[in-house]
Amino acid sequence: MAANMGALAESFGLRQGIKYRKPIKDELLTVLRLDPAFQQGSADRALGRWYFKVPSISGGSHKLSEQHLRESLKYNDNSTASHFFLAELFIDDNRTADARLELQKVLDAPFDPQWTPEDREFKDKAQKLLASLK
Repeated sequence: MAANMGALAESFGLRQGIKYRKPIKDELLTVLRLDPAFQQGSADRALGRWYFKVPSISGGSHKLSEQHLRESLKYNDNSTASHFFLAELFIDDNRTADARLELQKVLDAPFDPQWTPEDREFKDKAQKLLASLK
């Protein structure tokens, strides 16, 4: 549910999408209470993204974003999504060296049989983003 609301919020743009921030966060916190390991830490990964995308005036926080993204890696240290999202966060925070490390982790990660299409997508995006940082 949170993933669907997040996709809707992003498609509407910031002004319209911001109204979904509380229900999205509430659903993700529910998943964390019930099963933090669900889908390899996807709730922490999504909360990390939530804290990155939501403006600080509305509850966003780069510190909490990094915390949740790192927490998600406890369930799958090779998560291409988590490493890619960390890289984007680091780029936004002008931590280019850290971003490069995370993007390289995306490229080096083995394909996960459960997430192969997503892994391919994140590897392609990581390669392009890494090239743009040089």
